Amino acid sequence: SARPWADGKWTRQQVLGHLVDSALNNYHRVIRAQQGAELRFPDYDQRHWVDAGAYVEREWKDLVQLWSQLNRQLAHVIARISDAALGRVCQIGDGAPMTLEDVVRDYPRHLQHHLRQILDAEGAEGRTHPPFTSR
Repeated sequence: SARPWADGKWTRQQVLGHLVDSALNNYHRVIRAQQGAELRFPDYDQRHWVDAGAYVEREWKDLVQLWSQLNRQLAHVIARISDAALGRVCQIGDGAPMTLEDVVRDYPRHLQHHLRQILDAEGAEGRTHPPFTSR
C-alpha cells in the first residue's frame, strides 16, 4: 500500500488521501455556495495537497475512518441543499462556471473513479488524473 505501481504515480494510500482532500474541498464548496451569491473558489493543486497530507504515513484504518466520516457528513449536507441553492454558480479556479448541482453530481463519479483505482489489484489505471476543478 505504500508503494506506487510506477514512478510518478500515487500509492493506494495517497489515492485515498486525495479522496479525503476532495471531500474537504467539496464540503467547503457546498457549504459556501449555499450562503448566497456567486462564489469563486481557488484551484485545487492535488499533488500539493496529497504531499502535504503525508497520507503514506497514516495508518490505513485511521485514513479509512477519516474518509468515511467526511463523506458521511458531506452526504448529510448534500441531502439538505435547497433547490434554489443547487442553481448557484461556482467558479473554481480558471475552470468554466458551474452550478452547485454540477459540483454535487460530479463528486460521486470522481469518488468511484478513484475507489476503482484503490481496489484495482494490478494498478493498471495509474494513480493520478488530469486536474478537473470540481475535485
